[in-house]
Amino acid sequence: MSPNPNSNPPITARNGRDERDKMPRMTTLKFSKMHGLGNDFIVIDAVRQQLTLTPALIRQWADRHFGIGCDQLLIVEPAQQASVDFRYRIFNADGSEVEQCGNGVRCFARFVHDQGLTDKTEIAVETKAGIVYPKLTADGEVTVDMGAPRFAPNALPLTAATQQLRYPLQIDGQTIEVGAVSMGNPHAVLLVDDIDTAPVTTLGPRITEHTQFPKQVNAGFMQIIDRGHIKLRVHERGVGETLACGTGACGAVAVGIQWGLLDQQVKVDLPGGRLTIEWRGGDHPVMMTGPATHVFEGCINA
Repeated sequence: MSPNPNSNPPITARNGRDERDKMPRMTTLKFSKMHGLGNDFIVIDAVRQQLTLTPALIRQWADRHFGIGCDQLLIVEPAQQASVDFRYRIFNADGSEVEQCGNGVRCFARFVHDQGLTDKTEIAVETKAGIVYPKLTADGEVTVDMGAPRFAPNALPLTAATQQLRYPLQIDGQTIEVGAVSMGNPHAVLLVDDIDTAPVTTLGPRITEHTQFPKQVNAGFMQIIDRGHIKLRVHERGVGETLACGTGACGAVAVGIQWGLLDQQVKVDLPGGRLTIEWRGGDHPVMMTGPATHVFEGCINA
């Protein structure tokens, strides 16, 4: 009988093995797409799934044309310490791992609760920057104890002989002054008159990559409306400008309070929406409150 010309050609065996055995084996991973005020994330449960990451794979997933698209990839892992509930890892869109992400930790808390990984509404989460304590509130938002801000230059790190309220940076023959603070990740804060015309896309990368910040820095552009209200745009290292930056909001408020320009509780308007930040000074923790939004569930081959 003549072969059917429309049928697929058979996969032939060589050396006693089917050619299918030589094809790369793919793992299907479940993920959630989430965002905090437009700062968007791929969130993956690595408690119940096996996961092998590479920077190239992260860049592929983060690509908004050829992948899923995100600012950061968030990984939920089992706790490595007896006193905490989970370990939390954050990877920027360029594949680099970073210490902390404020919008991400709110989404993290929502994810582990919604996915049935915990029934607690308040959890302890281990990060590269230390332990944070997110709490789901009755109105659906998430409040996070982000720990105390650290202003010492070596906390960022920042190349400076002494701790100062403002640090001069030389950029293109001009001097700009920034405040500097670590919220588990480094932030430089620049005061501007008008957030809409601030040179975030041009000056932001120059601040981020300035040689005085050996590990780079997130650059925040802050406009003060009044003592309880600011507007903020942030150029994030490894990402670019994002619609929101939780740690950036915390850092900007802490710097503004240090400068004597802000009260203890401040509304922070970012391009993606509003956060409420509270800091009572000294060693008190910065408290951040804002939404965490689930967008969709999906699967991807890895």
